[in-house]
Amino acid sequence: MKAVAALQPDYMGFICYDRSPRFIDALSVDTLATIPSTIHKTGVFVNETAEAINLLIDKYGFDTLQLHGDEGPEFCRTFKNRVTVIKAFGVDNDFDFGQLENYINNVDYFMFDTKTSGYGGSGKTFNWSMLNKYALDVPFFLSGGISLDNLDEVKKITHPRFFAVDLNSRFETEPGVKNMEKLEKAFDIIKKQNITDEIRS
Repeated sequence: MKAVAALQPDYMGFICYDRSPRFIDALSVDTLATIPSTIHKTGVFVNETAEAINLLIDKYGFDTLQLHGDEGPEFCRTFKNRVTVIKAFGVDNDFDFGQLENYINNVDYFMFDTKTSGYGGSGKTFNWSMLNKYALDVPFFLSGGISLDNLDEVKKITHPRFFAVDLNSRFETEPGVKNMEKLEKAFDIIKKQNITDEIRS
């Protein structure tokens, strides 16, 4: 965590979903307290109760939530004025961007990930040309299978609402353990080529 924080990402995600191999479990509060305030500490939740989420916001000092399950607009709005809210959606070739209209004013960002039978972390990409169908004003994170091998393709995405890249499973030696050499190379490429303004790891 300290090595990742030293790269100065804009966001660091902490998986609060006990079915994930990246689950933070009983991570020390003191450990998270060492992360610089310039980095958004992001709690990642899947179909969790509002009570449980609020407890972990208080415990760990999360200032951002990533809701990666089936959370509806009203649920997202519960947290809107307390923390930054990112709502993730799994995208495939049949994805209907129209369903996102109900989330306007209830979230701060969308995250577009690859649709799978689970909830993220698949290491697979979706058809990024699908982003051309997105016409709302809410900025979005791009997730799903981003790697050193396809960053050149990422930089070709010119959508005006493209806000951030999410670097996850393709930058790990095992679930939850980052490959720092790969991350360092990715950060260098992203910042030098100005692919996007924000990076999340």
